[in-house]
Amino acid sequence: MEVINWKSILEAMLFAAGDEGLSLKQVSAVLDITDMQAVDIVESLMAEYEDDSRGIHLIEMAGVYQLATKKEHSDYLKRLVETPGAHGLSQAALETLAIIAYKQPITRAEIEEIRGVKTERPLSTLVSKVLVKEVGRAEGSGRAYLYGTTKEFLDYFGLNSLEELPPLSENGEESYEQEEADLFFGKFRDTIE
Repeated sequence: MEVINWKSILEAMLFAAGDEGLSLKQVSAVLDITDMQAVDIVESLMAEYEDDSRGIHLIEMAGVYQLATKKEHSDYLKRLVETPGAHGLSQAALETLAIIAYKQPITRAEIEEIRGVKTERPLSTLVSKVLVKEVGRAEGSGRAYLYGTTKEFLDYFGLNSLEELPPLSENGEESYEQEEADLFFGKFRDTIE
């Protein structure tokens, strides 16, 4: 019988959840265990992270658990953020940017549907780098923000207009979104490195 490493799975889940973190209910539901078992696993992982040799720890804020860096490393993290090489875009940000560039104006929910994962962090990065911006509100309930590219996006990639983006082939809707991300990533990888 295979032994399940619950702490390893929880760690991966917390990493994937990012800043949004996970509630105890989410942990127990995804792992298909009781709340009490989830508490034991969370507390066990939390204890492991308290070791001085670890750079992150597991914290609870407002009933949500998330991974966070330890405060004693803040000076080094500030330096990392301020170094010139730290200003490139992650693949997640590039995929999100490609989707926005080709399908704008688009809501965050529509981007997440295409990518299949949450896009809060990549979208935040793109907004902070002024590559995308809110360009209005969607019609209907909730009136979600619509996102589009900026003039800085065009400047960043050396484009005069969106018409200069690489054309997409007509291989069907299923491969469309992946293809647009791949084309965008391939064409502009050298630009950002």
